[in-house]
Amino acid sequence: MTEAHLTRLETALRRLRRRTALVEDWGMRLAAVLDSGGRLLACGNGGSAAQAQHLTAELVGRFESERRPLSAIPLHGDTSALTAIGNDYGADEVFARQVRAHGRPGDVLICMSTSGTSRNVIAAARAAQAIGMRTWAMTGPAPNPLAGICEEALAVDAPVTATVQEIHLAVVHMLCAVVDRVICEGDRQAVRT
Repeated sequence: MTEAHLTRLETALRRLRRRTALVEDWGMRLAAVLDSGGRLLACGNGGSAAQAQHLTAELVGRFESERRPLSAIPLHGDTSALTAIGNDYGADEVFARQVRAHGRPGDVLICMSTSGTSRNVIAAARAAQAIGMRTWAMTGPAPNPLAGICEEALAVDAPVTATVQEIHLAVVHMLCAVVDRVICEGDRQAVRT
C-alpha cells in the first residue's frame, strides 16, 4: 500500500514538471501584486483550507528568506465571519462575501479544491472576477467547474485526493520560493539605488 502511494506521488510529480513554467509565472505575477501593496486571498475546504492557510502564513510570515511581510488572507481563518455568513447567507456565500469585503481590483484569489466542484469556492471565484481580481485555481483532474471558471488553473492529474493535496503543497512551496526570490531581489536593488 505504501509503495502504491509513492508510485502515485512520483507519477504526479513527473506530470507537475510539465507545469513548472506556470508556477514560476504565477509566483512572479503574485510577487508583483504583493510588492505593489496588493493582496492575496485564498480559499478552500477541509484539506484545501489547510493548504490555503499554509500559503498565506508563509507570505505573511516568511518562507525561506527574511523579507517584509506580505498581505495574504485565508478566507476560512475568521471563524466568526465564516459562521455568521454561513448562518445569514448560506454556505455557498462564506467565501464570496469575504472576497467582496477584502478583495480589490488587481488582487489575486487562489481557489483550492481537489474535486473542482466546491460550490462555495466557485462562488468566490465569480465574486472575485466581478470586482476585477485575478482568479487562479488549484484542483484535481480537469475538466472540472472551478478550473473552467477561473482565468488560469493548475489541475493535478492524479486519481487520489491525498496525491492531489501533496502536489498542491509542493506548488504552494514553489510559489513561495518564487515570491521570496522576486521580492528579495527587488528590495536589494532598491537599497543599491
